Amino acid sequence: MTYRARVACVYLLGFFIDLVNMFIASVAYPEIGRQFAASVSELAWISNAYILGLTLVIPLSSWLARRIGAKRVFMLSLGIFIAGTCGAGSASSIYSLIAWRGVQGLGGGLLIPIGQTMTYALYRSHERAKLSSAVMLVALLAPALSPALGGLFVESGHWRGVFLASLPLALVALILAGCWLKPDAPSATGERLDLRGLVSGGVALILILTGLTFAGERLYLWQGALLFALGLLVMAAYVRDALNKPAPLLNLRLMKDPLLQTAMLIYQFVPGIFTGVSIVAMLYLQNLLTMPATVTGGMMLPWALASFVAITLTGRTFNRLGPRPLFITGCLVHGAGIGLLALTASAADVPLCILAFTLMGFGSSLCSSTAQSAAFIQINGADLADASALWNINRQLSFCCGVTVISLLYGLLAAGGLPVMQAYHLCFLIAAGSALIPIVCCLRIANQHVVLKLNQEQQ
Repeated sequence: MTYRARVACVYLLGFFIDLVNMFIASVAYPEIGRQFAASVSELAWISNAYILGLTLVIPLSSWLARRIGAKRVFMLSLGIFIAGTCGAGSASSIYSLIAWRGVQGLGGGLLIPIGQTMTYALYRSHERAKLSSAVMLVALLAPALSPALGGLFVESGHWRGVFLASLPLALVALILAGCWLKPDAPSATGERLDLRGLVSGGVALILILTGLTFAGERLYLWQGALLFALGLLVMAAYVRDALNKPAPLLNLRLMKDPLLQTAMLIYQFVPGIFTGVSIVAMLYLQNLLTMPATVTGGMMLPWALASFVAITLTGRTFNRLGPRPLFITGCLVHGAGIGLLALTASAADVPLCILAFTLMGFGSSLCSSTAQSAAFIQINGADLADASALWNINRQLSFCCGVTVISLLYGLLAAGGLPVMQAYHLCFLIAAGSALIPIVCCLRIANQHVVLKLNQEQQ
C-alpha cells in the first residue's frame, strides 16, 4: 500500500468515526430520557453539544497543524475523542452526558480538516474526483449503518453502547496514525495564535448555532432569532478584523475563489436543504398521510442506492465534464424530487414517494460529491489547511441551517391559516424552488478552463 493510500485510509476512518457519532445517538433518546428523566430539549442537546464542539474547534485546526505538526494534532484529536467517548459511555446524568458529548465533538472536530488536508495534499487535482467519491461513499455508509447499529444496542438494553461503539474504531485509528503517518516538521516561524480572532469567531459560531437550534423550536423562535442576529453581528466584526490582519486565524480571502465559493453555496442549498426537507417529510408522511414508520424509514433505501449511483458517476465523469454540468443536473434533479412530494395526498402514494426520494438522493449526492471534488482544485498547497477548515465549518452550518429554515418555513405557513396539507405542499414547492438559486452561481464557473487544467495534469 502506498503512503498516500495509508494516509487516505486513516482520514476516511476518522471521517467514518465522526459521522457515526453524529447519527447514532438519536435512536437512544427515548431510553436516555426515561433513565435520566430528561426533557426533549435536553435530549436534543446530546447531538447539539457534539455538533457545537465539532464546529468550534475547526478554526483552530490550521494553526495547530502549523504549530505542532499535522500528525500530532490528528493523534491528539483522537486522544480527546477517546476520552470524551469513555465519559459519555459512563455518564451519570443528562448534564454530564451533554458535557462529554461536547468533549467528543472537540476531538472529532479536528479529525476531518486535518485528515482532509494531509490526504488532499498528496493527490493532484485530476486525482481528487475519485478520492472524493471514496469520501462521499463513507458519508453515505455511516448514516445508513449508524441507526441500525444503535437500535441493536438499545434493544439489548445497553444504550451506553451507542456511545462506546466507536471506541474500538478510534483506538484502531490512533494506532494506524501512529504507525503510518509521517511526522511533519512544525512551522519554524513561531506563528502566534490570533487569540482575538479565535474568541470572536468562537463566540459568533456559538451564537449562530445556538440561535439556529432555538429558532427551530416554535416556543423559542424569538430568542433563537435574537441569538442568531447577534451571532451574525459578531461574525461580521470577526470577518472585518480578519481581512485587515496579515496572519488571521483563517485566511478568509480564499472564499473569493469561484470554485470553493460555489461548492460551499451548493452545500447550503442542496445537502443542507435536504436535511431539513427529510425531517419535515417524515412528519408529513407519518402524521398526515398515516404511512407506517417502517415504510417512511424505508424511503432512505432508494435514496441511498441513488446516492451511490451519483457518487460513482461523479468519480467517472468529473474530469471529462467538469463541475458545472454536474452541479446543474444535480440541482434540477434534487429540486424535482422535492417537488414530487407536493403531489402526494394519501398513504397510497408510496410509489411517488419512492421516486421523490430516489431523485433527491441522486441529485443531492451528485451535487455534494461534485462540490467535494471541485472545492480545492484552485487552492494552493500552502492554503489547503485553511480552505479545509472553511469548507468543514460551512458543511456543519449547512445542516443546521437547513433544518432550521425548512422547519421555520413550514411553521410560518401552518400558522398563516393554510390547511395542514397545503402548508406542507407549499413548503415542499418553495424548498424545490430554492434549488434554482445555486444554478445561477454555477453559470459563472469557467468550466472549460477547469477541464483543461485537469486534463493537462493527467497527461
